[in-house]
Amino acid sequence: MKKDYRTQQFALCLNSEGYEASLDVGKVYRIIPDDEASAHGYIRIIDESGEDYAFGDHRFHRVDLPDAVGEMLASAQQV
Repeated sequence: MKKDYRTQQFALCLNSEGYEASLDVGKVYRIIPDDEASAHGYIRIIDESGEDYAFGDHRFHRVDLPDAVGEMLASAQQV
């Protein structure tokens, strides 16, 4: 069964201050939907450790990617 990569969401890291080992400024990260985190101003992403963590939403800018790019990124970051 093929995953629907169009439902994947991604965000560009704008600020890694205090989390330099976990986040790279300018890197695109996969978003893990988390309504509770969002309600508190956080975004859950797959960080450099390969695990998902919640970070302040202000550190990221959500980006819309073409389907082919989203598919490639999601495949590379297999979760």
